[in-house]
Amino acid sequence: MLQARRRAATKDDVLDAIRRMGVLQIDTISVVARSPYLVLWSRLGHYDPVWLEEHLAEGRLFEYWAHEACFVPIEDYGLLRHRMQDPASMGWKYSVQWMREKRKEVKAVLDHIRRHGPARSSDFERTDGQAGGWWEWKPEKRSLEVLFTAGVLMIARRHNFQRVYDLAERVHPTWHDGLTPPLEEVRRSFVLRTVKALGAARASWIPDYYRTKPPRLDPEDLVEEGLLLRAETEDWDDPVYIHPDHAELAAQAAAGELAPTLTTVLSPFDPIVWDRRRALDLFDFDYRLECYTPAAKRKYGYFTLPLLRRGVLVGRVDAKAHRRNGVFELKSLVLEPGVRLSARLAQDLARALQRCADWHGCPHVSVTHTDPAPFAALLRAALGEDAQGIAA
Repeated sequence: MLQARRRAATKDDVLDAIRRMGVLQIDTISVVARSPYLVLWSRLGHYDPVWLEEHLAEGRLFEYWAHEACFVPIEDYGLLRHRMQDPASMGWKYSVQWMREKRKEVKAVLDHIRRHGPARSSDFERTDGQAGGWWEWKPEKRSLEVLFTAGVLMIARRHNFQRVYDLAERVHPTWHDGLTPPLEEVRRSFVLRTVKALGAARASWIPDYYRTKPPRLDPEDLVEEGLLLRAETEDWDDPVYIHPDHAELAAQAAAGELAPTLTTVLSPFDPIVWDRRRALDLFDFDYRLECYTPAAKRKYGYFTLPLLRRGVLVGRVDAKAHRRNGVFELKSLVLEPGVRLSARLAQDLARALQRCADWHGCPHVSVTHTDPAPFAALLRAALGEDAQGIAA
C-alpha cells in the first residue's frame, strides 16, 4: 500500500486484492462498512461492494477458518482441507460434544439441506425457548456451524450478509479428498504466502497469519532452498524474510528509493494491524479493538479505525456512518504521540476521510473531537466549512 490507485477499480481487482493478501477476514460489525468491504476499499478506493459477494456466489472465493473466518481464493481450498478433516482441533469453532449428543438434530439439518437445497440459519424456527444473542445460537445454527467447520457444508453465497449453507459437493463439485496436498506442502505454502503478503516478515510474525499450530516450518529451511530471501535490519537482532517476488522492491527500500504517498483509513481487521504485536514492532502502534470493552473503560472508542499516512500509522478514529442523514461522524480522532501537527497532515487525512465518507454515501464529514484538540481546527479547515459540527 504505497501509492493510491490511478484507475477505477473493477470486479477483477477485488479478486486480485484478496489473492495478494491470501485471506480477507470477515467481521459483521457495521458502524461503518463491514470489515471485509473496508479492507478492500483501503486498497482499491471506490468500488462496488456487491462484487465481493458475486465472487463468492460464482465460486471464485470460499469461506473458512484461515486467520479467523475469512474469504479465501478457491484455489487455496486444499490448503485448508486438513483443518476440515480434523475439526476437533479447531477449538471453539467445533464442538465434539454437540456432534455426539445432538447427532439426530445435526443429521436432520443436513437432511433438510440435502432435500430442500441451500438454507440460512433464519430458515429454521427457534424451538428451544431461548432469546438468542451472540453466544446463544439456536440448535440449528450450531449444527450448521459444526457441519461448516467439518467441511460437510460450505457457504454458497450470502443474503443480506447472512450465510447461506449448502452441501460442499454442490458448492465445490470439482473437489475430492484425493486432491488434498500433503501436510508438509501445506505448511510450506502457508509460510511462503504469509511472507509474500506481509512484504517482509520476522519469523515470529508468520504463524499468526494463517493461525498455524506446531509443528511449524522454520523459514530458514526455505532460505536454504532458495524459496525465501533473508535480510538484516538495524532495529532487530533477528532477520526478516522476503519473498523472491519482492526482491526488487526490497532493494529499492534498502536504497531509500520507496516513498509511500498513500493516506487511507484501515479496518481493525486489516492484515496491516490484525497482529497487534506486529503493529507494535513495525509501526510502534499500540492498537487494541475496544468494542468488547465496557464503555466506561474504553480509551479511544467503540470501533477505532487506524489511520495510515505515507507509510506511518499516525492515529486512529472512532467513526460512525449516519447513512440516513448522509453524515460521516468523526466521534474521536486521536493522533499518535509525537505526530507533528501541520496543514499538510490535516489535508492528507481530510482527503482520505472524505473519500471514505463518500464511499459510505455520507458526503458530509462531522468532526466532534480530536486529540490534540488544536488539530480539530486544522482538520475542519481542510475538510471545508461544512465540517464545522453538522448535526448527526
